[in-house]
Amino acid sequence: MQSTSKTRTCSYLFDDVEVDCASLRVQKSGSLRKITPRAFEVLVYLLEHSGRILDKQELFDELWGKKFVTDNALTRIIKEVRQVIGDDAEAPRYIETIPKRGYRFIAEVTNVGAEPLTDTEQTTSSTGTPANRATPRRRTLFIALATLVIAAASFAYLFYSDRSGSAIDSIAVLPLVNASNDPETEYLSDGITESIISNLSQLGHLRVMARATVFRFKGKEVDPKEVGRQLGVQVVLMGRLLQQGERLIIRSELVNVSDGTQLWGGEYDRKLADAVSIQQEIAREISEKLRLRLTGDEKKRLTGRGTTNAEAYQFYLRGRYFWNKRTASGLRRAIELFQQAIDRDPNYPLGYVGLADSYLLLEQYAGDSTIENLLKGREAVDRALQLDDLSAEAHTSSALSYQKMWRWAEAEKENRRAISLNPNYATAHHWFTVYFATKRQFDDALREIKLAQELDPLSPIINEVAGYTYLLKDDLDSGVEQLKKSLELDPSFAGAHRIMGFAYLKQQRYEEATSEFQNAVELSGRGSEALGELGYCYAITGKRAEARRILQELEEKYARRESPGYQIAGVYAGLDEKDQAFVWLEKDFKQRSGRLPNITLRFPFDKLRSDSRYADLVRRMGLEP
Repeated sequence: MQSTSKTRTCSYLFDDVEVDCASLRVQKSGSLRKITPRAFEVLVYLLEHSGRILDKQELFDELWGKKFVTDNALTRIIKEVRQVIGDDAEAPRYIETIPKRGYRFIAEVTNVGAEPLTDTEQTTSSTGTPANRATPRRRTLFIALATLVIAAASFAYLFYSDRSGSAIDSIAVLPLVNASNDPETEYLSDGITESIISNLSQLGHLRVMARATVFRFKGKEVDPKEVGRQLGVQVVLMGRLLQQGERLIIRSELVNVSDGTQLWGGEYDRKLADAVSIQQEIAREISEKLRLRLTGDEKKRLTGRGTTNAEAYQFYLRGRYFWNKRTASGLRRAIELFQQAIDRDPNYPLGYVGLADSYLLLEQYAGDSTIENLLKGREAVDRALQLDDLSAEAHTSSALSYQKMWRWAEAEKENRRAISLNPNYATAHHWFTVYFATKRQFDDALREIKLAQELDPLSPIINEVAGYTYLLKDDLDSGVEQLKKSLELDPSFAGAHRIMGFAYLKQQRYEEATSEFQNAVELSGRGSEALGELGYCYAITGKRAEARRILQELEEKYARRESPGYQIAGVYAGLDEKDQAFVWLEKDFKQRSGRLPNITLRFPFDKLRSDSRYADLVRRMGLEP
């Protein structure tokens, strides 16, 4: 039962902070602190519920009602509140963050309410106890004031943009927060984020941060202004996704990095079957808000790249989720899911691209070097290109396929075609780097990897490849700097430990090199790539018995189709047993291994380069020795 009565002003004290509800003021150590109406309202609600965990959804419902808001809007307000009251998120004295849930006010609070207000309603329970929440009239006033502030800021921005006539040219799409708290729906939040990035990257005059970079912020509370400064973009898109049975709710907002204002916010409450159209709609609305003038081809690429089959789209998203794990089991699971996607929609270009990418990487991550995988990958690429010749992803996969099939002229042509279609596609620049490095055109390789870094600055693998490219150019200092950056981004990234091992070998720091290779073996689950390089390290540092034990393990893996022969050959090269090295290289040649051309850029084969058999092998692969 509710009743209406006179209420008293609320005034809260904690430590040296005083909060006065009547005047909407906060004082700390006797000094008045500036605070926005919305932040003040959140602070009061926290104080009213001191000691209790407040779920984010409760804060949204109680303080925003039906108004659009995202997790990140709340994060920004909590940050403002902390600044006002002198709190530290890393070592909180007042506001504790409860990961994936919400917040709790943890300091002792004294309520010293005093003078009564007039004509204010107070909600009471059936027992006559005042309900522990802000009054409706005060809440309405706060919302009105906050709305006025946001509207004024947005109008000022749009007025400036209109006068300048300039369009925003850079964006970072942060991972959608999975508000469902269900790991089984993680593929949806990740996949739709990736789809939005992919769609926006089709617009040549918009610089879009790549997936690997923005996903470094996944699961973290972020300030869009700080993210924007760190990535060098003008706007940040952020949002949250909630799945309730067959219902899918996505809330997103576009934030101007320069001043933190919201340029646009959207809420999509649809059936799960409509997921395929939501990401296209978000991309289209963003392009309009950023005042982008699209060509006919860009409009087509923005909205015509998907499928109308909801099941096919969800299988595709699941496939990409497992593909991005870059593990043997992940790739095999991805193949199953991409196949199910194209079974549902045989005309789905991206489904075939995903299938091709999985087959083409099986040798690298699973050691399966059969020609059948390359042929299956090529077949899938051809179908994707038949369905959509404007797909940069398909042309990039086509380039990788040709490279693994030793068809170098076609590989270069497809790489250039992919980049012309989508200069924003970091993977195209990354894989073009590997093409140039394989041909020992190291200046061209460095140019491409730098372009990839501009688009994907926080990608561990792109920073690793940059580091290796510097090593190939004998620029050790730059190489080590890049590899350290890669390891800072992901200390558990085996690839960076492997390449750092080679950097230390070049510097004759053998103990440190051995430690790095050992770390790589452990982190990769004793993957053949890391094992082969550890065996090479043992061989050239005089640990011949250890090198031979590695050889035995690799030969057993080879028999199980879990390692290419060139890894075994590298260890024999380190042992100066050249005849055995060439025996294993010839095994890969007969298998038409897509990894065999790597001997032109891998350091373990430096000892073989003066041998006429090496020059002959390289020529037979269509490369110049």
